[in-house]
Amino acid sequence: MTKQQWFQDLVMQLDSKNVKIDEALNLHTMTKMGGVADLFVTPETEDQAAYVVQYAYNNDIPLLLLGNGSNMVVRDGGVRGIVLRLEYLNKITINGNRVIAESGADIIDVSRAVASESLTGLEFACGIPGSIGGAMAMNAGAYGGEVKDVTVRTTVLTPAGEKLILSNEELEFSYRMSLIMKKGYYVLSTEFELAPGNPEEIHAKIADLTFQRESKQPLEYPSAGSVFKRPPGYFAGKLIQDSGLQGKGFGGAEVSTKHAGFIVNKKNATATDYISTIEMVKQTVKENFDVELELEVKIVGENE
Repeated sequence: MTKQQWFQDLVMQLDSKNVKIDEALNLHTMTKMGGVADLFVTPETEDQAAYVVQYAYNNDIPLLLLGNGSNMVVRDGGVRGIVLRLEYLNKITINGNRVIAESGADIIDVSRAVASESLTGLEFACGIPGSIGGAMAMNAGAYGGEVKDVTVRTTVLTPAGEKLILSNEELEFSYRMSLIMKKGYYVLSTEFELAPGNPEEIHAKIADLTFQRESKQPLEYPSAGSVFKRPPGYFAGKLIQDSGLQGKGFGGAEVSTKHAGFIVNKKNATATDYISTIEMVKQTVKENFDVELELEVKIVGENE
């Protein structure tokens, strides 16, 4: 089967505006890098999403779920098969202290929405640049909080397109990891349980965390966010900084001079530039401190 055949088949179930051939992925990633996707599909309902997953599974077509592109580096050769983005599944429903957020909602927006209802527990997420789906898959966290702390259950699709509802315990959360990531599940929505809080305290905390983020992170340049996981007993940024790597890199990519844990697209960087800079950082830190840095970002796609 050709991508033209995939297109024709999927357009019968989705609107033609939701199925694109040879879509440039640099339009959809926070790094502003990446080649083209054979097919780029944006379903508008859970049933449509399930159909796409089942179609890919039944026809042995590679399928990549792209959240809001914040924690992913797409190689310059692009992605073969189907790239699925659930940007239209972005509804946020608040009922008492329970919140249901669909996969495509940005976790920042969820954090703000619950704050406006004087609910506490998601303040830590006010600066995490990711979708709910991505946040659940990697148990996203910041400033001492993680999504596992407030998750009740998550609805997912298996790689075969079967819908499952998984409890917090069944999700097997650990540091930047979950059963979702291990099994290759696709998140549809998540239910959180929060607590009533003091609105002034909630907004003050969000303001403080936002200030910390904006003052310390290089938000003025495209990036994939924090590149490396925290090594046990260390901080990745400190190891990179102490290795004298800030401002260094390949092509248009460089280790941020503002926060060494970030690699930024300083000037029209390619994914090859970015990945070469990652490898240089890993090698140098290993030589200097005998610490193996593990990636927090996901690298996908083909080399040119």
